[in-house]
Amino acid sequence: MPRNVLVTGVSRRVGGVACRALAEDPSVDKIIAIDAVPPLHGIGRARFVRADIRNPIIGKIVNQEQIDTVVHLGVIMTPRQAGGRNQQKEINVIGTMQLLAACQKAESLRRIVVKSSSAIYGSSPQDPAMFTEDMSARRTPTGGFGRDSVEVETYVRGLARRRPDIQLVMLRMANLVGAGVRTTFSEYFEQPVLPAPLGFDGRFQVLHLVDAVAAIKKAALTDATGTINVAADGMLTVRQAARLARKPVLPVLAQSGGLIQQLSDLLGARGFDAEQMAFLQFGRGMDTSRMREVLGFEPTMTTREAFTDVFGAGELIPALGGARG
Repeated sequence: MPRNVLVTGVSRRVGGVACRALAEDPSVDKIIAIDAVPPLHGIGRARFVRADIRNPIIGKIVNQEQIDTVVHLGVIMTPRQAGGRNQQKEINVIGTMQLLAACQKAESLRRIVVKSSSAIYGSSPQDPAMFTEDMSARRTPTGGFGRDSVEVETYVRGLARRRPDIQLVMLRMANLVGAGVRTTFSEYFEQPVLPAPLGFDGRFQVLHLVDAVAAIKKAALTDATGTINVAADGMLTVRQAARLARKPVLPVLAQSGGLIQQLSDLLGARGFDAEQMAFLQFGRGMDTSRMREVLGFEPTMTTREAFTDVFGAGELIPALGGARG
């Protein structure tokens, strides 16, 4: 059972709530909360240490505090959170590389939990109905958060080969939704009008923040290992979700993602990311058998319930341009 836990990314919503949940568990003797900026929310009895995981000082912290469990939540899901795409990639990829280098040298370390993403599977017309953890993307993400997730997992697998004594868990989570959660997915559905590719209606799963935090805590405090898909039951399509959110859909050409992003930025909406277009076309589904069988976890909300809790707006309205919902 973990006794000394280090959590990264605590200034952001997921990291902060997960840190607080772990701090409430009496089996955790000490919890160290790490981020480059102080959190604006409570983190319970956790002790905050201001540190950038890109800095080698992270290794000193792990050793001095005799950390046996690292929960890595310090990945940024949107370029706007980081101050630009280059900064996002540097924090996500270089930061993870530095953290794992510190973990490799730490004799006290016994377990690492890494929050990954379903984005690693990409989106394409050749995709299976449901991705299992041993499947790879039919079309590997070439940019954005999806590409960062691919690189992060590559580094984690490298550490697994070098330190087979460390238990590793990678949680490939579906799109997160919840109060204060900022992702390209949430920014898309917060737009007043939703551009959607003409002739397509991608299906997707989500995971509520409450369930995401519960899964992270369970992964940190149990003996489950390996890569695990984590998502709520059921699926929605883009147009079904738009109707639940009472947002009109604007049909656009699938090839116009870059132009729509430019227009969105010029208008100050900043809610559309061109990297999303393939996802809006083809969607993505994950098999969650390992979530139940290995992690022993069951989400409390379905995809529809989680989405409606965050974006639901009551009475449904039709889409623009005659598109069917």
